[in-house]
Amino acid sequence: MGSIIGTMGCSSSVADRRSERVIRAAILIQNWYRFTMARLEMKRRYSLSIFQSIEYADEQDQLQLSNFFTFMLDHCTHPDSVSHIFTSPHVSQVVDEGLYLPDFEKIDVPDSYYGPRLSFPLTVDDASALLHAFRNEQLLHARYVLQLLHETRRVLKEMPNITHLSTSYSREITVCGDLHGNLDDLLLIFYKNGLPSEQNRYVFNGDFVDRGKNSMEILIILFAFLLIYPNDFHLNRGNHEDYIMNLRYGFTKEVSKKYKDHGKQILCLLRDVFSWLPLATIIDSKVLILHGGISDTTDLDFLNALERNKLKSLMRPPKSVRDRQDQVKERIPTTRPSKHTANQNVTGKTQHISSSGSTEPSGSNLSSDPALKEWKQILDILWSDPRSQNGCRPNKGRGGGCYFGPDVTAKLFKRYNLKMLIRSHEFKPEGYEISHNGKVITIFSASNYYEEGSNRGAYIKLNPELIPRFVQYRVSKYTRRQNLWERVGTIESSALKSLREKIYAHRSELTRAFAQYDLNGTGKISVNDWAAVMESVLQLELPWRMLRPHLVQMNPDGGVDFMSCFYDLKIGQPIKEVQPALVETLCRYRKDLEIIFNIIDKDHSGLISLEEFGQTWKLFTSHLGIDVHDEDIDKLVLSIDYNKDGHIDFNEFLEAFHVVHRLEKKANS
Repeated sequence: MGSIIGTMGCSSSVADRRSERVIRAAILIQNWYRFTMARLEMKRRYSLSIFQSIEYADEQDQLQLSNFFTFMLDHCTHPDSVSHIFTSPHVSQVVDEGLYLPDFEKIDVPDSYYGPRLSFPLTVDDASALLHAFRNEQLLHARYVLQLLHETRRVLKEMPNITHLSTSYSREITVCGDLHGNLDDLLLIFYKNGLPSEQNRYVFNGDFVDRGKNSMEILIILFAFLLIYPNDFHLNRGNHEDYIMNLRYGFTKEVSKKYKDHGKQILCLLRDVFSWLPLATIIDSKVLILHGGISDTTDLDFLNALERNKLKSLMRPPKSVRDRQDQVKERIPTTRPSKHTANQNVTGKTQHISSSGSTEPSGSNLSSDPALKEWKQILDILWSDPRSQNGCRPNKGRGGGCYFGPDVTAKLFKRYNLKMLIRSHEFKPEGYEISHNGKVITIFSASNYYEEGSNRGAYIKLNPELIPRFVQYRVSKYTRRQNLWERVGTIESSALKSLREKIYAHRSELTRAFAQYDLNGTGKISVNDWAAVMESVLQLELPWRMLRPHLVQMNPDGGVDFMSCFYDLKIGQPIKEVQPALVETLCRYRKDLEIIFNIIDKDHSGLISLEEFGQTWKLFTSHLGIDVHDEDIDKLVLSIDYNKDGHIDFNEFLEAFHVVHRLEKKANS
């Protein structure tokens, strides 16, 4: 009996030891899994932070470049030389209404055209034909595009600035956020949620265009359903429904490429259509839907009464704002310890066109000028972002609008008896985010926004009880082929590539700042000093210490080899023999200069005359406040005409800018 008990005890002990090993192995695997997932999530988060920081910095550049557009329009002897891209000899202008009426009836549709042939008024069959055509990458003929835009403008003109809806007429209303030219997301929304109808109502909350490659197709589909269901399908204006924004972010280029012969007509008409889009939607008098946000001065009654179509672009503030900005610029010393000191007049990162604090404190009465107040009110609702801190302060991330806190939201809700604010405008990894104690919802409907697999898209279903239900999705043509590790790796590598290009674009400033910490000329500084320099120069608010292993090399003694952050970056050089300093300048300003060049290049030939170039640079140097004599500009003009044919191309234009950029840096130093 004792031997049996002993044997049983031994077996029990062995089993216990095996069970213990299994548990330890399970815990080890669990810890490894948690560590791996945490590491992947960390990579994903800092990669998305890089993308978003660079995106907002780019928006600041766009806002400041708009100052130069305004300067050109205000000082150009012949304004048509700048604004020609939005006008066309084939478009007749009605002066008293400021409208452009296209002669679309005179445009023939050839028998060889196999796309949709629309008949007005549009029917559901026409909309279905458009969806089918765009799935198969067909283009709608320009004749139908122009007629569609003409009819859309006619319908939009009859709509109020703030649309009021009720859920009593349908079970639910669907609210969608930014699409940014991603047609696949729109098609997926309609597939999952159903096509628009009297029983299936939609609100699309702005930013239909730019960045993606199918902005035109998205507009055509949205406008078609608007014409079919004007009482059940609603559109709000976003900050990208703006012709100057479209110059930078791709929509203008897309239209010109797809509709070569009639592109100017389409752009001209769209400029007006965008200005007639409603500014906001209110559901059941409780839910406010607008694109960006609010400020401490937002007045819905005033917004509902103003003439919204007068503001074709928020990038051209009223003259009273521009005059005040000029006065502020004159008061700011040229040697200030801020970002881009030497290039302040070009990038203007410390200047904002924010209505809440750019040139005056938030909430102040800048002027009794009605045009100024209208601009301020619309700018805030299209550009602002919510934050957890109370108050209303300038939106330094974007350079326009404001950051508004929970107290600002509560104040507006109390004044207008509201319950919820639905807005878009901000990328969200999960497609939506709830803030301000559940009172503010951000909805973002463009999936894979920065990179394949970077984020989900989402839309909101609002029932009669006004309880939001979120539906998430992701267009997954390619991401299904990758595992999670591969997807995050792709996002990370793309984000780091963008960041390295940003770093190279500011090489001179970074090198000078590094040298201030490297007093002995060793080429090494501490990690803390390196991180401080990166943030002080780039001002991207990134976790630099975490990113350090990806960006710079360490010496054995723990010092940072600060010049190594420029080693591995290969910049495509548009000019055969180009100086490194010119490459840096082109990295920083290429997008801006391409816009300016395209404005000057009236016939889109890729060439501009020396006379046009000279006039532009005289304006540009005047705008920068650089004292350059006419004979110097004339010498520059003649020196870059390599072919001696009286014209210069874009590469020569870029090289000329570098010369002027050096003059500007010298003047500010």
